[in-house]
Order: sequence, then structure tokens, then C-alpha cells
Amino acid sequence: MNLLLLGTVFIPLGCAALGIVVARNRSVQHAIAMLGGIGAWLCSIGVLWANLDTGAPMVYVLGGWQPPYGIALVADMLSSVFAVMASTVVAAGILYALGCKDKCVSYPVFMPLFLCMGGGLNGALFTGDVFTLFVFIELMVISSVVLVAISDNRLGLEAAIKYLLISAMGTLFLLIGIAAIYATFGTLNMADIARLLADGERPLLAEAAAVMLMCAFLLKSAVFPFHFWQPDFHTTAPTPVHSVLSSVVVKIGVYGIIRMTTLMFTVEAPTIHSLLIILGIIGIFFGSLGALRTYDAKRLLAYSTFGQIGFILVGIGWGSALALAAALVYAVNHSFIKSAMLMITGVLSSRTTGKTARLEDIGGLGKKMPYVALLYLLGGLALAGVPPLNGFISKVGLIQSGIEVGSWLPLGLVVGAGAITLLYVTRTWSWVFQRAPNPEMKVKDTGDSMIAPTLLIAACVALGIVGAPLLDIAIQTVHQVNDPTIYIQAVLRR
Repeated sequence: MNLLLLGTVFIPLGCAALGIVVARNRSVQHAIAMLGGIGAWLCSIGVLWANLDTGAPMVYVLGGWQPPYGIALVADMLSSVFAVMASTVVAAGILYALGCKDKCVSYPVFMPLFLCMGGGLNGALFTGDVFTLFVFIELMVISSVVLVAISDNRLGLEAAIKYLLISAMGTLFLLIGIAAIYATFGTLNMADIARLLADGERPLLAEAAAVMLMCAFLLKSAVFPFHFWQPDFHTTAPTPVHSVLSSVVVKIGVYGIIRMTTLMFTVEAPTIHSLLIILGIIGIFFGSLGALRTYDAKRLLAYSTFGQIGFILVGIGWGSALALAAALVYAVNHSFIKSAMLMITGVLSSRTTGKTARLEDIGGLGKKMPYVALLYLLGGLALAGVPPLNGFISKVGLIQSGIEVGSWLPLGLVVGAGAITLLYVTRTWSWVFQRAPNPEMKVKDTGDSMIAPTLLIAACVALGIVGAPLLDIAIQTVHQVNDPTIYIQAVLRR
């Protein structure tokens, strides 16, 4: 079963290489890309299933070099849940790209780069080595930068250059943290680092490494004050790319923060948690108010990501088992909701002659598209946490955990910000789907395919009606990550 770990990473990377070989045959390349996405998705489900069955992390040692000297892929419950979430959205993104009318999707490099982004994402989640984490994150970043640079949007290249420069700062933070760890402990294996830190003693550079890693993960998740690059970069991306960037790629930082506070830097966790609550609340209101006042439907959802990541950070910051489980459920549900809404917005944009998502240009566009209007409304209500959709379960879990820890002021702010989410969602829906269309508006007869967003919205409805399995998985995940010895013993075999 451990071979499934390789499949999550190397099936998409192998299909990316094969896609370059057959680049001249677009249909074959697209079929290979879809097979790569589905293959990685099935492998990630198999890995999660094996974790649920055995209750112990899966480890695959690369090259036969045993940790801490060699590199190992490690799948515990935390990385397995995130990988299923990520590979599901990536596979949906590939499916959307197959029916996308953007010119850039037909470029020979598009599908291989998309697969590399997915492979890098899964590799970052499953690696048990902090330097390999850097390598996979850079693969993911470089692939996404090129995908945005070749976008049909004329501002794509400018946004890609901006992000490349900002990402370089995040890379610097990450590399300084890695260097500090290696200089202090002589190892890069996460389990070995956690073992050495478990005695409570803190060498000179240990806390400095924690600060650097924290800054790197906050930047990857576009958390205040590292948020300013995200709206331009995500908004100009092609729709299938944007649907992955704003839903799962930003979760790499969330994953890194959870891994830091539950495995390696457990002594510093209370201080980090206090910081996360503050930054999370700032992000919630900044993102929600920014979405309320923006002029573009895709940009609105990019700003919304600030706020939704803020909710997750507050849950992590509260620190209790229930709060962490609520944060995990919120992360999974948000990924499906946000990806679906971005795809629906892309469908609307594809029906305009200029492929624009500006609200003044698409106002009334959906008046004669009742099916699209229904899906957007369901996604928006799920994002706002209205029952019986999956977003409601996320919000209820977060509220219950806030009551449990007695954090009344942050809880009141979180509940209040939820009302802002409902406000900007309903405002946009009314503007696009209820307003009388402009008689001068030129609309195309066909647009992007609705298959992928339909499947994702169906998943949102299903997870809202039958949410118990996801809640159970989140609770099992929290029980496992709150005992770091399980991870350490599985990797180091001690």
C-alpha cells in the first residue's frame, strides 16, 4: 500500500513528462492529463483509506536510505486529508480545462505545468523532510507562475512577475529557517527534528528557525501582512488555475503551520496560537470588506480567500482538539466551495466577448441562465455558512470550539464577519443573475463547460447533508497529530 504514496506525486509528474512528448497531439495530451489527475486522486483516497484502516502513518523510504539520513514520504492522517482535498480540486481543474475556451489552455505547456503544480502540491504535503518540502513548494510555485504568465489576461505577465518577486522573499524565509535547523541539529528530517526538540531545550537558532518558517508559511497562505500579492496574481490567472490557487495552493501554508505547532515546535505553539488569532481576525475583516467593495467577480473571490483563511487560522489558534478539527473541516469544505464558485464565475466570463469578470460588464449576464444561477447561489450560501450546505457545518464547528475555549471577543468578531460574507455573496448574485441585462451587451452562444463546477457543488451539498464521515475523519486526525510520538516512531522506527 505504501506504493500509493509514490502515485500521488509521481503519476502527475510522469504524465506531465509524457504530455510534453505528445505535445503536438492535443487530444492525447489532454487524455493523459485527465488520467494523471484521476490517478493521483485515486491514490490519495487509497492512502487516506489505509490510514483509517491501520491508524498508523504510512512511510515510503526513497532509495532505501533510512531516515533521518534518507528522504521519506510520510502519510499520516493530516497529510492524507489535505492530499485528498488537493487532488480532488486539481482533478476538477483539469476537467474544467478540457472544456475551457481560453486560448492559453491550448498551449502545449499548459497541461504539463498544471500536472507539475498538482504533483508539487502533493509532494509538499507528503514529504517528511524540510528541504524536500522547499523543493516541492518551488516546483508548485514556478509552475503556477508560468501558468499565470501565459494567461489570456494582458495583466497576467505583470502579476506573475510580482508574485515571483514576493515568492522569492518567502523562499528566503524558508531557506534561512532550514539552514538554521540544519546548523542547530544536523538533520532535516521532521521526525528527527521533533525528537530532538521534544526535551524542551531550545538551542540558540531553534526559535529563529520557527520564526522564519512561520513567515514563509504565512506568505504562502497570503496572511496579513503578507497578503498584498494575492488579488492580482489569482485574478489574472486562467480560471482552472485560479480555482486551484485560491482553494488548495494557499492551504500549503495552513498545513505547514499545523505541522509546525503539533510536531516540531510544540513548546512555542501557545505563542504562535495567540498570533494566529490576531492575524486571523485581521484577515477575516480585511478580506470580507475588500470583497464587499471590489469591482470584479473573480477578484471578489480572491479577497474572500483572505477572510476564509482567517477563519481557519482562528480555529488553529484556539488550540483545542475541537477547534483544530473544526479548522480541518473548514479547510476541506472551503476548498470545494471556492473552487466551484471560481469555475462558475469563469463560465460567466467565457460568455462575454472580452472574457471579463468585471461586475459592471457581467451584470445581468446570468438572467437567462437559471442553472448557473442556482449553482452560484448554492456555492455562495455554502461559503456564508447557510444550512444545510457544508459551509454551515464548518461555521458551527468553529463556533462550538470558540464557546468551548471561552474566547468570547474573537468568537463575536468571527460570527459578525460571517454576516459580511452573506452580504457580498447575495449582492453579487443579485447583480449578475437578477439585474436586467444591458441591451448593448454582446454574449456568446457557448462558454466553458459546467461539468466540473456541477460536480463540486454536488459534493458541497452532499457534505452538508451527510457531514458525519468528514467530522469523524477530522477528529481522528486531531487525535493522531496531538500525539507527535506516533509520527516520530513511524518514521524513525523507534
